[in-house]
Amino acid sequence: MELAATLAAAVPVGASAYLLTVAPDGRPHATPTTAVVRGASSVVVSGLGRRTRANVEAGSTVAVLWSPPDSDDHTLIVDGTAVVHDDTLVVRPTRAVLHRQAPERPAAAGPVADGACTADCVEIALA
Repeated sequence: MELAATLAAAVPVGASAYLLTVAPDGRPHATPTTAVVRGASSVVVSGLGRRTRANVEAGSTVAVLWSPPDSDDHTLIVDGTAVVHDDTLVVRPTRAVLHRQAPERPAAAGPVADGACTADCVEIALA
């Protein structure tokens, strides 16, 4: 399946989209937005604010997060690089993952190994 179809199919039904950027001084910035998978290799984000625009123009990498309405469903997180085009942002994905909290581990299962993921994650191949 091509990237656009894979990512488009992964966006949770009824999801809210958020764009995450980082200011040059390291402060994170999150904003609700509209984000749509377009073409073979991009996500288009509309309705840019001045802070988001400034962060991207200063070189911030970005993340687009689609949060499902039901906490039992996966959240889609797409990391990437971005460029501003008029009032939109075009994101070139570098990583995509479906993420949700894993069920609570019983104490009898023992501790989780250092560095091990304790969430229910599904990597999406971008190539």
